[in-house]
Amino acid sequence: MSTLLLRLIGPMQSWGTTSRFDQRDTGKEPSKSGVIGLLGAALGIDRENWDDLQPLTHLSMGVRHDRPGIPKREYQTAGCAESDSIIKADGTQSNDGVVSHRFYLADAAFLVALAGNDRALLDRLHAALRDPVWPLALGRKSYVPSEPIWMEHAVLDVPLHEALARWPWITTARKWEVLPEKLLISMDSEDGSGVLKMDQPLSSFAERQFGARFVRSEWMPFPKEVMHVSP
Repeated sequence: MSTLLLRLIGPMQSWGTTSRFDQRDTGKEPSKSGVIGLLGAALGIDRENWDDLQPLTHLSMGVRHDRPGIPKREYQTAGCAESDSIIKADGTQSNDGVVSHRFYLADAAFLVALAGNDRALLDRLHAALRDPVWPLALGRKSYVPSEPIWMEHAVLDVPLHEALARWPWITTARKWEVLPEKLLISMDSEDGSGVLKMDQPLSSFAERQFGARFVRSEWMPFPKEVMHVSP
């Protein structure tokens, strides 16, 4: 078993799994569909290409909440000025504006782990994160990472849980910040226990079909080391 680690840090992140129309939600941690989409962008996999995307969906995923972030709401409008009009779903024009509520996490930092038996695949993903084909984002295209997602020596020949426990804290403490004694981790549940999440890709992102995944959470001691962020 080998594990690839990703560093997801940014001023704004959004990992929605139940978004509909003008209501865009976010979970408290990166979704599996969102992380797989990020890796697909790094590799340059087209949204209609299920054959190349499917191997990524078989990887187990875990998340360590190094800085949980603060839930926020972004207020957006479309076609709300007197002179504006928008196109409705049936193709007709409407003068009625739309208010969109988009939720996100502010100032969050997550260490994401992807594990599997195919070390060559993880090495290929690691290389792609360093030199991605398409721009990488944290859930939405406008939410760009503030620090590199790629980390040096981030493919480890250890199980997922051990990789999350070993890796140094990925962010930097502020002067006013009190370091926590423990960190929350969330991992795929092998026995079907835990919280049900509908973020397991079952088809290409063009078809948008997602299945169930069970996730269990636990606490682990705060890492002994703190990572120095690369430039």
